[in-house]
Amino acid sequence: MMEENEEQSDAQQPDFSLRKGNYEGESFRLHMVTWNVATADPPDDVTSLLHLNSPKSSDLYVIGLQEVYSGPLRFVSDTVFDDPWSQLFMSTLAPRKYIKVSSIRMQGLLLLFFSKLEHVPFIRDIQATYTRTGIFGYWGNKGGVSVRLSFYGHTLCFLNCHLAAHMKYATERVDEFEYIMDTQTFDCKKAQRIVDHRLVFWFGDLNFRIQDHGMHFVRTCINNQTCNLLWSKDQLTMMKKKEQMLQEFEEGPLDFQPTYKFDLNSDTYDSRLYRTWFGFNGKKRKPAWTDRILWRLRPKAPPPDEQDRVGLDAKTVRQLEEDEEYPLKIRQDLYTSMMEYSISDHKPVIGIFTLELRKMYGTPLVRLQAEGDWSADLDAMVIYSPLQPFPSSTWDWIGLYKVGFTSVSDYITYTWVKDDEVAFNEEIMQVYVGKEEIPVRGGECVLCYYSSTLRSIIGISEPFKVHESKVAIEEGLVPERINGLDKSVASEDLWN
Repeated sequence: MMEENEEQSDAQQPDFSLRKGNYEGESFRLHMVTWNVATADPPDDVTSLLHLNSPKSSDLYVIGLQEVYSGPLRFVSDTVFDDPWSQLFMSTLAPRKYIKVSSIRMQGLLLLFFSKLEHVPFIRDIQATYTRTGIFGYWGNKGGVSVRLSFYGHTLCFLNCHLAAHMKYATERVDEFEYIMDTQTFDCKKAQRIVDHRLVFWFGDLNFRIQDHGMHFVRTCINNQTCNLLWSKDQLTMMKKKEQMLQEFEEGPLDFQPTYKFDLNSDTYDSRLYRTWFGFNGKKRKPAWTDRILWRLRPKAPPPDEQDRVGLDAKTVRQLEEDEEYPLKIRQDLYTSMMEYSISDHKPVIGIFTLELRKMYGTPLVRLQAEGDWSADLDAMVIYSPLQPFPSSTWDWIGLYKVGFTSVSDYITYTWVKDDEVAFNEEIMQVYVGKEEIPVRGGECVLCYYSSTLRSIIGISEPFKVHESKVAIEEGLVPERINGLDKSVASEDLWN
């Protein structure tokens, strides 16, 4: 393994000498959700929202929420424990072989990234950040949160925004978006800024409204299912005509009715009377497509003649080589609203995409396995070996997880890689897990190697059985449940 002071970016550079045939192009399904939940508690079921009954399963889920309740008591508890929305999605997806790879929250803005377990060792260099734009930039009620990562070597960035409200602030919304794009940076030489990533998704409650048309015309178009007559006056569509940065983002047709603003627990557009200083005012909020999902595929560098490449900077050359050797394509398969969810005055919007790409690498960075029989009666051994160089660190650790775990932090116990490391030779290492850390009752488990430098799990063992403690059984000390470890998910279900 590389020493920890070597450049992280260099360790992750793909080998461009590989021929195209080494890794065939593959397709991956990405399911995205944006929903302004208006401080509501989560619904009982999100099966429909996540299309969990679809014959095609998704490889990745990206869920962006706005206006998650962040009152003082709830927000303090949410900083210590997962918030109710995160808990709902994790408990729903974990039994289906997904784990929460990353998340970030800024007050009411929440962004969750889930992956099928099989892809987790190939999702690397995960970073998350946020930008405040509300109330002079000091209050997090508006702004953007983002997660960036490398997926089989391809850099992706997901930006969840909640921009300024009200009809007259279209220009301010664009200014906020450009400010977020300009100021968010990452500790990654390959993609320091959002625009450096090969694929960017911009989504959230962007708050763009329908301009000029009156309430009666808008509602008539909705009732007659002629929403296409409203598209030309959608503020985001209008602003794209004159803002260069917006023109780089694509969006599917708005073939669904506006998602804002509804009476709670109904499919009825805003019908409330609003109290003013002088009594009641009958003015309603005009429907609008405030909730959107857009994407930007990094423009390809113009292919110069071979003799012209000599004068190009290293970044441009790298982009050219990536585009040629490892193409990335995107197709949107669905863009719609989910009208059956009515706990908020917004309807959730989903976008389903197919990513077609050629993997830059096809093996994990580390192979690891449980050695011998595991139980709480004896110290246990983990054997691991690097399969290729990576930037190791004294902060790397190996975690013991129950099969069906929900997130990186959902470990039973862990051991530092360097602390008790004993080398068989230059390539195979072993570390120990103390018997007092192993669940007395046993269960089906996996081991995961976490790289602190790459901020991700880079190796997962095959599932194995931890046996019940014979000593504890003989002494009658085995309670009905210990350490929250159970056998509800069998290992063959996880890996088949």
